Amino acid sequence: MTGCIARSDIFQHRLMEEPPPASATRRTRERYEQLVREAKALCASCPLFTECLYSAVAEHDVSGFVAGTTAVQRRSIRNLLDVEVQADDFDQLAGARGTRRPVSHEEVLRLRTQYPNDSLESLAMRLGCSLSTVKRHLRRARRGQSPAAKTPRPRPEVGAVLDAFDTVVDHQQCQPRRTGSTRVA
Repeated sequence: MTGCIARSDIFQHRLMEEPPPASATRRTRERYEQLVREAKALCASCPLFTECLYSAVAEHDVSGFVAGTTAVQRRSIRNLLDVEVQADDFDQLAGARGTRRPVSHEEVLRLRTQYPNDSLESLAMRLGCSLSTVKRHLRRARRGQSPAAKTPRPRPEVGAVLDAFDTVVDHQQCQPRRTGSTRVA
């Protein structure tokens, strides 16, 4: 069993979501530091550390303390690696959506061509989006502007994530030195 599961009282403690502000009481700040030390020690001995770190940096935008890192440290690691991770859309994963949905530029133009005499309000209803979204896409089309398709950045190598971790995280506090994806005490 991994440390984060065995000691959920540490990893799921409310203080671990984000560091207390400077205005917090000394006792609160000390408790936070104690929780971080305990969590780092548990992460350092975890056989899933590398996979957990990679997932938290390169695949999912998670909150709280994960893989020996805070959310701020993971953002710093992503900045070093030029990695962009989108927050998971839990509503979409759960199958719950609001009344509006994102639509593609091409979808708006296709429906406009298919129903040239429909009002823009009618097109918005067909698409399940707002009137302003339809207008925005049609304005772009008139100007000859098509939203640039984002080229997905390649995911970093595991070794690059570990190197960035070494750069960002202070190893003087319970963090073992590693080489590659193998952990060395």
